[in-house]
Amino acid sequence: MADVLAENLSGKAVMGSDGTELGMLYNITMNMKTGTLHDLLVSPHEEIRPEQFTFDRDEQGRFQVPVSRVQAVKDYIVVQR
Repeated sequence: MADVLAENLSGKAVMGSDGTELGMLYNITMNMKTGTLHDLLVSPHEEIRPEQFTFDRDEQGRFQVPVSRVQAVKDYIVVQR
């Protein structure tokens, strides 16, 4: 995958590989010592039922999508479901 600047990801829509729109990218977590990216924090759309998805959730109910599940970054961030 080509390099993508983080500033270009802010507020980008996140979609599952099956075409389901999950929500909007809120933030990305990383290891501050190594710089390794961990999770995408995704604010789910209101009509999404969180129990439909296997992603962990943070205290605010945002999905924690492992960076390893990102398949593409174009108009949407596409993640493996």
